[in-house]
Formats: sequence, C-alpha cells, structure tokens
Amino acid sequence: MASTYTDLGLELMATGENAGTWGTKTNANLSLIEQLTGGYISQAVTDSGTPTALTIADGALTGTAQQRVIELTGSISGSRIVTFPLLTENFYFIKNSTSGAQTVQLKAVSGSGATVTFATGEKTWKIIYVDGVATNTGVYEIDVDTTSSPGGSTTQVQFNNSGAFAGDADLTWAAGTALTINSQKELRLGDSDDSAYVGVRSHATVSGSYTLTMPAATGTSDQYLKTDGSGNLAWVSPSSGGISTGKAIAMAIVFG
Repeated sequence: MASTYTDLGLELMATGENAGTWGTKTNANLSLIEQLTGGYISQAVTDSGTPTALTIADGALTGTAQQRVIELTGSISGSRIVTFPLLTENFYFIKNSTSGAQTVQLKAVSGSGATVTFATGEKTWKIIYVDGVATNTGVYEIDVDTTSSPGGSTTQVQFNNSGAFAGDADLTWAAGTALTINSQKELRLGDSDDSAYVGVRSHATVSGSYTLTMPAATGTSDQYLKTDGSGNLAWVSPSSGGISTGKAIAMAIVFG
C-alpha cells in the first residue's frame, strides 16, 4: 500500500512501505510540522484579476499554505484575492504588508464559504481560522483585543468607533480636573425609553469662564435656584412681601 497524505501535506506511510527511507521521510514530516506550527513566508500578492493561490505540497516544505505566519507583500493597484486550498483546516497569522490603499480578501479557492477581508488601508495583523469543510471551506477571523491602543490625542475622551478606540478634540479631560465639551456641543440626558432627551449646552458667546456650583440638598417645594454672584447656587423661597390683590385694586381706584 502506498503512502497517503494529510490535508496539510504530512506523509502517512503504510506498513512495509518506503523501506530504507523511513528516517528521511520521518525527518521531512517533522520539519513540515515545525514549519506548520511556526514557519514564516513572505508571499507577494498578484497585481491582477487572478487570485493569489496559497498551496499545499504533499511531503514537501514548499507549500505556501504550510506556514503559520504569512506576510502578504507587493504593490497592488486594485482589490485583490488570496485563496486557501479546500480541506485545509488550520489557523494562521496573516499580515497585510501590501502597498496601495486596496482591499485584500482571504477565501477558499472555490465555494461560497465565509471570507475575511483587510479593509482599504488596513495594514495590520489578523488571526484567521480555515475550517477545511469539503467543497465549501470557510475562512473566519479570530477576534483579538485591538482596542487597547487608544485613539485620538492626549486628554481626549475615548469612545467606541466601530470596535476601535477613537477620540474627539471637542471632548477632553482637562488637566485631570474637568470634563470639557467644546464647540457648544451638548450634554444629553435621555428619558426612560430613550425616545427624547434634555440637553444642556453653553451660550454661543460667553464673556468669561465661570462655574455654577449646585446646592448641597434638593430644597423644598416651590423654591427656586438663586446665585450669590460668585456662581454658588442655593434654593430660596419666593418672598411673601409685595402688594396684595386687594391693595392693588384700591390703589387703582384712588390713583386711576
């Protein structure tokens, strides 16, 4: 019985086969295992409509899909495709080092299985898993934490921008003492079902910076907020003085 090969190219030798060459072939298998688990290859992406096909070489070290780490290189002028052989089940570290602001799609050589795409200008690493399903092999991205590197500039507050950190120059943490919202943008407080909100924002033109300090307690019914002229707010009750309705009518009669 002749030798057979795994989907990743390892030789499976039958009993009585390859007499006198088992050592050589076993060493070749071990070298291939080492390459599959930690090997690196730089693969130029074809700059044409023809996909760049990664390959498996049975019993050899020459297959371009028989490396753990694959760096895609070359200058491309349009969206390009890199394919994996059917039945290949493995995971890879792929880096897009192509030049040019173009997409690079990773997919099986045929079928409609899942694909992974490097977006325009995405010159980064991806970890992918190729499931090896017959006739319809899928390529899947393994999510890793890419949000640990902050976006924006120093002091900008971070927010989720399509899965990555971003910053806004109008939303900053100022000198470790204040959250600043610039350009007359609003602080919005949503209602219970998020259908409406109450917004608070600065006047369009402020003569000078100032701070309003809220009272220490909630106050009582019918009280209103009053400032002491230095920005300190307090709850006060309406004055009980003034002219009564009866007196106002009498004065109107007397003085016309």
